[in-house]
Amino acid sequence: MDVNLAKTFLEVVASGSFIAAADRLHLTQAAVSARIRTLESQLKRPLFVRNKAGARLTSAGERFARYATTMVQLWEGACRQVALPVGRASGFSIGGEFSLWYPLLADWLIWMHAESYETAITADVDTPARLLERVQEGSLDLAVLHNPPQRSDLVCELLIEEKLIQVTTDPKGRIDPNEYVFVDWGPEFAVNHQAAFPKLSIAPLSISLGPLALTFILSVGGAGYFRIGGAQPFLADGRLHRVSRAPEFSYSTYAIYATGREDDVMQRVLKGLRLVASGHERAGIPPAIGARALSRNLSQRSPSKKRRKSARGTGSAIVAQND
Repeated sequence: MDVNLAKTFLEVVASGSFIAAADRLHLTQAAVSARIRTLESQLKRPLFVRNKAGARLTSAGERFARYATTMVQLWEGACRQVALPVGRASGFSIGGEFSLWYPLLADWLIWMHAESYETAITADVDTPARLLERVQEGSLDLAVLHNPPQRSDLVCELLIEEKLIQVTTDPKGRIDPNEYVFVDWGPEFAVNHQAAFPKLSIAPLSISLGPLALTFILSVGGAGYFRIGGAQPFLADGRLHRVSRAPEFSYSTYAIYATGREDDVMQRVLKGLRLVASGHERAGIPPAIGARALSRNLSQRSPSKKRRKSARGTGSAIVAQND
């Protein structure tokens, strides 16, 4: 069976219509329909019920969905393993939301370099919805996301139980509605924020990126909700102050990967994520982005000649601030 047929089938399932699937696959609707007809002919069963509202799975389609996912995952994994660079024994692809790459996933990359040097890594930044789709379709081994939706064919492992807290630059902990910044931490946060602060949800400034919003209020003043880990250094030095009696909202970080992935590479990846995540639950993480020091245990080890050679000429620059 052509793996593109299975990919097209999964795209129709995910999008709920042939038209939306065609747009996302950059195909015509006729081409998508032709692929599904070919697949239905090979399986000798109708897979979708088409109507004006879109397309829904038949009972046969529901049974085939699990196998289609496995087929695509196996094919994508085979492509990555065959295309390994010289000197690497295995490959792994990981993706994360933009706000999670520093410091969590940056430190994980450093950990992998020290502990699993033989693994070739592909690291991507994308939207949460797209990362989740890529894990499901098999083109991504693991995604690190905030509060992802649960899916029966994916493992959703908690890495960090974090909170969003309301802070202000006002020393007395007051909020000026004219200087309030609404930070978009996702649909769940938006609903909770609207319920708690209906007058603040329509703010004069809305920002969808935590580091940008934090940089803004530290520069010109204001208030908003931020991750407790990102705000902690500025609470400690007095540049930010908590708003009394303001509710805290959950904003946890999860590792998402396919059910049944229990190979050695996945276990090393998860071990590194768990170790790095446990370190980031401590307060006082340096706010500046730059070279990340290895943990005490790793820094005491002598790197191999190959690792020394690979580390020559590296440098770093301060780029922005953490969220």
